[in-house]
Amino acid sequence: MTQENTSLVIPELIVGLGNPESKYDRTRHNIGFEVVDLLARFWQLAWQPNGRFHGLFAEGIAPGGKKIRLLKPLTYMNRSGQSVRAVIDWYKLDPESVLVIYDDMDLPLGRLRLRLSGSAGGHNGMKSIISHLGSQNFPRLRVGIGKSNGKVETISHVLGRFSPQEAPIVSEVLNLAVKAVETSLKEGIAKAMSLYNNRSVAPLPPSVTQKEPLITDN
Repeated sequence: MTQENTSLVIPELIVGLGNPESKYDRTRHNIGFEVVDLLARFWQLAWQPNGRFHGLFAEGIAPGGKKIRLLKPLTYMNRSGQSVRAVIDWYKLDPESVLVIYDDMDLPLGRLRLRLSGSAGGHNGMKSIISHLGSQNFPRLRVGIGKSNGKVETISHVLGRFSPQEAPIVSEVLNLAVKAVETSLKEGIAKAMSLYNNRSVAPLPPSVTQKEPLITDN
């Protein structure tokens, strides 16, 4: 699979990054888990513990009629690559067919960013995956969680939960992420990039009385 044929980059394995244990549920760092949980629910796929893959695994048919596999590594974030490597070795997948979904502090809450390749950007889960795959040429979907406000240390921010005011934005951006993934399965990563990288879920100004956040094109 070549970068020139970007329209043909279609995921076969979708990995959501996060940490196991209930204390990490719905924290900012676990938003990758939340996206793949939503995909599994929408696509009616059942999670199964898989010791070989060191994680929770689901497979079935995704929109568009294609076989798809979902993975939630249970190795803790900084060893995510061990789990991903086990799956691609077992199914003999190319790294380019793996879409990794994870949190990004450099993106504001409400924004998504799809890329065909790139560095880890300081993210420990991505560092591990790049190391285990020996490549950074695989697609990724970054979900913005915003930076700490200065009063909150970075670790506390990342491992903290979203505020009640942020919850409607999180809900909308999760749905937006699902749409981006479904587009990538039907039309390729490049098409999904063109449609969703400039979309933004923004809170409504106080003067607007609607309860739902706005989705805008920037």
